[in-house]
Amino acid sequence: MPSPDAPERVPAAAARLRVQRIRPAYRQVADELRRQIIAGLLPAGHRLPSEPELSQAFGVSRGTVREALRVLASQHLIETLRGVHGGSFVAAPDPARIVEDIGGALGVLVMTPRLGLDDLLEARLLLEPAAARLAAERADAQTVEAVRAAAVAPRDPRDPSGFVPHLDFHTTILMATGNLMFTMMGQPVSDVLRTRTERAGVERSEWDRVDERHLEIAEHIARGDGDAAEQAMREHLTALRPLYQRTGRWNTESE
Repeated sequence: MPSPDAPERVPAAAARLRVQRIRPAYRQVADELRRQIIAGLLPAGHRLPSEPELSQAFGVSRGTVREALRVLASQHLIETLRGVHGGSFVAAPDPARIVEDIGGALGVLVMTPRLGLDDLLEARLLLEPAAARLAAERADAQTVEAVRAAAVAPRDPRDPSGFVPHLDFHTTILMATGNLMFTMMGQPVSDVLRTRTERAGVERSEWDRVDERHLEIAEHIARGDGDAAEQAMREHLTALRPLYQRTGRWNTESE
């Protein structure tokens, strides 16, 4: 939470914008403030100008400004504090929350004709083999231990299908790269696959084969063999496609 004393008030003049009536005015105000936040012109912890100051700077009503601030708050870009030292402050980025938001948006899109299972699996096939290679090349003892533990994680009794530990293994590989962008790009896809797959219809023998492949990938990473880890992950994901096609709840119009 920002300190009420630390941040300096950003001058209202920094938020100049000529509002056009092609799009809703509150959207334009929100877009300009978002641009300044992303560009670092309004850094985390800094207090935004007051509603009257923003209203004057943008040439819009206070109601329009208030609606724009609600949009930014819903996107976790600002937080509003009440009281004597309150106001709207630029929020510090929270990667976990961003990943959750992206996953939620993908979950909605995947049920429309615009995005389907093939899109998700194709993106995963490009991302995760490269992640397995990087994990192998960068693995230290702690990383190897985490990957091996994920490969042998027990079944969750609340999830007899086996999808939870399976997808957790893939998330661990993304994290093992040490590159936050891999996790931020791959985790939302896994979240959608997790929520769109049924909890029945997968034989234990199928999961046994999946577990064997996980162990194989983990050992390649443990040995630091990036070529083998990448190839094994690619073959694993390719073999998984029929399983996801059979057990998933997908919009068939997009296939």
